[in-house]
Formats: sequence, C-alpha cells, structure tokens
Amino acid sequence: MTATPANLLPAIEIRHLGRAEYEPTWRTMQTFTAQRDAATSDEIWLVEHPPVYTLGIAARAQHLPRLDNGIAVVKTDRGGQITYHGPGQIVAYLLLDLRRRGLSVRPLVTRMEQAVIGLLADYGIEARARSDAPGAYVGNAKIAAVGLRIRRGCCYHGLALNVEMDLRPFAAIDPCGYPGLAVTQLRDLGIGDSLATAGERLTQHLLKQLNS
Repeated sequence: MTATPANLLPAIEIRHLGRAEYEPTWRTMQTFTAQRDAATSDEIWLVEHPPVYTLGIAARAQHLPRLDNGIAVVKTDRGGQITYHGPGQIVAYLLLDLRRRGLSVRPLVTRMEQAVIGLLADYGIEARARSDAPGAYVGNAKIAAVGLRIRRGCCYHGLALNVEMDLRPFAAIDPCGYPGLAVTQLRDLGIGDSLATAGERLTQHLLKQLNS
C-alpha cells in the first residue's frame, strides 16, 4: 500500500473521554469507523472504563472468569482473547486510516508496543515486547495489552496501560488467554504519575510512532 508522506498527513485529533462505560464507547467506535471517509481525520480516544471483562474474537471458555465477582463480561469484536479494564487503567483507542498511513496490522501493533516501551524508558524502566503474546512486559509481567479490529482498511480498539488500579480482577481470568500470566502497573514499579499525566505521556509516544 502507498502511504501518504508523513509531512502531509493530517494531524491526529486527541479526545479525552474521561470515565465512560465500555460498550457504548465500543459502539461509537464502530459507528465512527463505518461512517468515515477519505477526508475523516484520524483520532486517539483516551478513556478510563468502569470494571469490565472484554472478550476478543479468539476468546475461549476456559479463560473466562473463574468466579462471580460481579464484573460484567462483554463479547466484543477486537482481536485476542480476554482482558480486564477498570479504574486506574488508561485506554488509548486508535481510530486510524491504515491505508493512508501505509500500515498493516503487525507493524501497527509493533508501534503501539514501542510507544509503551518508550514511555517506560522515560521512567528508567526496561520493558519489552513478546513475539508470542502482543503487548508490553516488564520482566515476565504484562503492563499493557493491545487489541485491534480492522474494517475497510481502518482500525479501532487499541491499547490499555495499567497505571494505578486494583489488579485483583485479573486473577479471576487467564489474561489474554495465558494461564498464570502476571500483570503489573506503573504504581507498583514506583511511578507516581497520575492517570491523566501517564495518558498524556503515552499519547506523545503514540504520536511519535505513528508519525515516523
């Protein structure tokens, strides 16, 4: 695919949604993507969700919550398996025209992972990606999950970064389909930035990756 030169790409609009329920946000992403055309600007939505488990299209029954903790489960249309969203986690939804940017799924996932790795490097923390399990990891613990949906050459969904949340709901599932996968967050790594500050810094790394 032929990409538009980076200096000619329209600016990516950043929208701060605050705390918003998962399913209405997802449905709005679907509508945005279905209605966009070649002139529609790309957007990044920053949001914090109330507690919810979301199932990707590859989700399997054995990875579902093992106990009833009162947290809703929503079957969605992103790639991947099951994950948890909750207060204290920043979610960045990427609504992009991939054709315009000359991107396919794997290179985009890599750029998303590198944005998180770059953010953590700013804090003096070494993180990495894994070829067998998309996302970003500190040691063996996952700190950010990624999942996308592509429709008509455009993407939605995005990445979730654990900042200052209650991690216990992850223990009821196999995060991203991996039994026993440890999870971590910025606060537990000694980073005291607020959710808003971490979101802004993550956005700058995403923009750097997407505009390079």
